[in-house]
Amino acid sequence: MTVYFIGAGPGDPELLTLKGARLIAACPVCLYAGSLVPEAVVAGAPEGARVLDTAPMTLDETHAEILAAHAKGQDVARVHSGDPSLYGAIAEQIRRLKADGIPYEIVPGVPAYVAAAAALGQELTIPEVAQSLILTRMSMKSTAMPPGETLENFARSGTTLAIHLGIRALREIERQLAPFYGADCPVAVVYRVGWPDQLILRGTLSDIQAKVREAKITRTALILVGPALADSHGFPDSALYDPARPHVLRPRASR
Repeated sequence: MTVYFIGAGPGDPELLTLKGARLIAACPVCLYAGSLVPEAVVAGAPEGARVLDTAPMTLDETHAEILAAHAKGQDVARVHSGDPSLYGAIAEQIRRLKADGIPYEIVPGVPAYVAAAAALGQELTIPEVAQSLILTRMSMKSTAMPPGETLENFARSGTTLAIHLGIRALREIERQLAPFYGADCPVAVVYRVGWPDQLILRGTLSDIQAKVREAKITRTALILVGPALADSHGFPDSALYDPARPHVLRPRASR
């Protein structure tokens, strides 16, 4: 018996990996986070499978379901949104599985920031503009951030930020980021990326809060901030395909 932590992607059932879909279709028990994972993602569970939405359940309750499946020798598809390694709350589940000697495997999924970039139709790492991506979140009502992991510290890099759980903290985000990025720094808010009601708002640090308030977005949105989000740049082409720069697969530069 194995518990499979499956990344369901951001919402679009077609972004579920082939491996994830295969395991969901094979496991007699399927536990999914219904507040973030559409029912369509787990619609492929086998007939007669025990399919439970864990959104209203506690950690103890979900683990009890796993223990019951373990006693019967039944594999479990534990389906999470996005990729389980990022804000997937799987660490505490794995701790309990290890304590009970229950095998597990992690199946990666498409993270929300990747789907958001695709929805925006752009690259997040622009040559000589931004070559790094910082994934972070606001604490709000969730657990506190570790010391040193502050927006102000991240802002000193000047690179692209992907901020989770921050849609209700846009005023604070503007306050901390504007001194480093400028009030006119591009911002994109992607609401329920990959879902049928997906919505994209573009603006700046100074005006995005008003746009979000007008759209009545209060949850399930990713915030992207940074100069790489600008509509156009005078950036140079990447050196990757530069004929004057040979590499191991193109050993001689073109003349």
